[in-house]
Amino acid sequence: MEEEIIITKEKKQDTKLESEGAEFLVLGHLLIEGVAAYKAYINFPGYDLTAVNTESGKLARIQVKSRWATDYDSSFPLKNLDTDFIVHVALNRGYRFSKKKKSDENSIKAPVFYIFPVNVLSEIRNETGWNKVQIKKVENLETYIDNWNLIKNFLL
Repeated sequence: MEEEIIITKEKKQDTKLESEGAEFLVLGHLLIEGVAAYKAYINFPGYDLTAVNTESGKLARIQVKSRWATDYDSSFPLKNLDTDFIVHVALNRGYRFSKKKKSDENSIKAPVFYIFPVNVLSEIRNETGWNKVQIKKVENLETYIDNWNLIKNFLL
């Protein structure tokens, strides 16, 4: 009698709630930074949030990209560049990909926010397939962490 071998593919993780939460995290940060902003509740392909200078009427369209896993590969797909800023949120909710799962180290950490003008990522974006961006390729990457002034100055 032959033994049947069943191979199951790992189910893709559903992170819809977490990605929605990332948009609200970015919105909250903008508001506490004194930037008037609102969420686009209708699905606009290029952006999720709009920041506005209420005095001048100048707008900044913001696309939010998030990654759930603490051990993700620092990349994300970026198909639409019809925006002014991309805020990438590394949510750091746990280990999913690496051998660190078995480590004693706590896999849940505070989220990290990277604020990029769209031209910074368009220069390093892979133009084929998923149009992935590897943020490790961004020069002076640390200067984009929590740099909400990029959006504030854009609105002046």
